[in-house]
Amino acid sequence: MFSMDYLTLKWIHILSSTVLFGTGIGLAFYFFAAHRVGNLASIQFTTRMVVKGDLIFTTPSGIVQIISGLLLLNELGIPLTEPWMSYALALFIFAGLCWLPVVWIQIRMRDIANNVSQLQQLPEQYWRLNKMWIMLGSLAFPALILVFWLMVNKPNL
Repeated sequence: MFSMDYLTLKWIHILSSTVLFGTGIGLAFYFFAAHRVGNLASIQFTTRMVVKGDLIFTTPSGIVQIISGLLLLNELGIPLTEPWMSYALALFIFAGLCWLPVVWIQIRMRDIANNVSQLQQLPEQYWRLNKMWIMLGSLAFPALILVFWLMVNKPNL
């Protein structure tokens, strides 16, 4: 039987993964949708909120994921070298490495968008950043899906 400390730690880990993934996908959806609508006010509002959302939700939950995950591994005596764990960790790091430039890109896009008064004034640089944002998100999303699968299934690889 698991201790209450283990169950609390597991709950924290699951909750933080839900916040990390749910916030990430929700923010991405609205960011993507605002750019498809093509309304400057929507783009300005959404870029501001996405930057805030990452600061308030995504960043703390990502940190909690790392800490609670390492504590759970220690509690269960699972080494980082366990193949499924190594793959999950590599994919999580990969997703994080995609996300770090996305944060900078979103901040830059927010600043550019908030300094124009008409949609047509958004420079080509803005739209290049938007393409990079989509590419990086398209890489990180499936990586996190695989992390979830590895965490649940713990396959013998």
